[in-house]
Amino acid sequence: METQTNLCVIVGMGEGNGMAIARRFAREGYAIAMVARNEQKLQGYQNTLGAEGVASHYFLADAGDEAALVTALAHLQDQLGTPSVLICNAAVPRMESVLDTSYDTLVSDFRTNVAGAMVCVRSLLPAMERQQQGTILFTGGGFALYPQPDFVSLSIGKAGIRVLANTLHSALQGSPIKVGTVTICGTVNGDDPKYSSDRIAEEYWQFHTAEKAGYEVVY
Repeated sequence: METQTNLCVIVGMGEGNGMAIARRFAREGYAIAMVARNEQKLQGYQNTLGAEGVASHYFLADAGDEAALVTALAHLQDQLGTPSVLICNAAVPRMESVLDTSYDTLVSDFRTNVAGAMVCVRSLLPAMERQQQGTILFTGGGFALYPQPDFVSLSIGKAGIRVLANTLHSALQGSPIKVGTVTICGTVNGDDPKYSSDRIAEEYWQFHTAEKAGYEVVY
């Protein structure tokens, strides 16, 4: 097993916040492990990070597929050891009216938006607890606070992530494991001084390094 002293796992890796978070933690000496379903994109992220001098690894899994996710995270731990940081960043950004959304769509999107995050926690938390250290962060969104009828499944998903962060934070009171969510109340845009991915990534780093933290950063 190639044990990494500091390892940041990003589930739902993407070119926006995912890459920015990877770069922010890599600046502090963290190795990066990426989990997503598209191998071509993961290879591209790995190549880009490698050209920047960042050590990274990737594992294939759809965040809405429990079996695939459990298997990928088991392989990750076997190969790299226990993560210091878990970031659950997966979401289905479906634009669809509450009046038109079907049962199957809601259930399918909920698997990715919320249930997959719980699978990640159940897979990695026991090892974090054995090592008596770790941070678990969920990417939240303003739809949790201000739900929109044209993004009903994502609004339900972000509300679910917020509740998951809150309840896990409460359940782990007194534990060295920190749990929280970064509730992003704006559209990620590289040209926006507030909502650029780099600026948002800083919130994740600040939560991880804070001596004490609540369950939510509203940004």
